[in-house]
Amino acid sequence: MNVSSALVLEYEAQLKIEAMRQNRPLGEVDRFLDLIIRVSNRRQIYFLLRPFLRDTKDDFIIELAVACRADYIVTWNVRDFSRAAEYGIKIVRPNEFLNIVEHQS
Repeated sequence: MNVSSALVLEYEAQLKIEAMRQNRPLGEVDRFLDLIIRVSNRRQIYFLLRPFLRDTKDDFIIELAVACRADYIVTWNVRDFSRAAEYGIKIVRPNEFLNIVEHQS
């Protein structure tokens, strides 16, 4: 798993919105993000590929995937990432990725 500062900030914003909606402590989000950061490869992005994707707010994700030479981007938002194939990156839903991992071991 690879993360960048931009991706961690996006996770934090979305998870804290959801935690507040569910009336859960924000500290749970912080602890979860600390774990994600500890077990992930942290990448700095030194280039921009913008604008590239249909939803330009997601361009930082394709930049991270290219920087770390990712094989996959795992997302429910498959349609907006269709151009990732231009960089040899496959876009898969989480359940599809779990099936891929299961069959590779």
